[in-house]
Amino acid sequence: MLSIRFKNYGRALAAFIFAAFAPLAGAAANPVIDQAKAQCVVGEQADGYLGVVSGANASDAVRREIRDVNQQRKAAYANLAQRNGVSVEVTAALTAEKLIAQARPGHCVRNAQGAWTVIQ
Repeated sequence: MLSIRFKNYGRALAAFIFAAFAPLAGAAANPVIDQAKAQCVVGEQADGYLGVVSGANASDAVRREIRDVNQQRKAAYANLAQRNGVSVEVTAALTAEKLIAQARPGHCVRNAQGAWTVIQ
């Protein structure tokens, strides 16, 4: 019975976090990041943050943009986590699932084990 309640709570929380984060993700469209994603230089990671794909050559400008976006995400995750009584890590991981699921073909994503893959 407890596991059923937890699963339902987890699903409800995930739905709320996804819905709350969606406007921020859309508003944060960044042409530098978008281009780097299309070139598989930058990708979404299972921790909810952007990262430089292993072996890719990211310019200083791209690295600055990654830092800026990740700082914005961390603040958004902290806000959502506080409102929902969960950790920032849980909020980030749930959002990462959604962002990775929405990745376009040709973009790279990093799973929880640290492996980068190209979306087909």
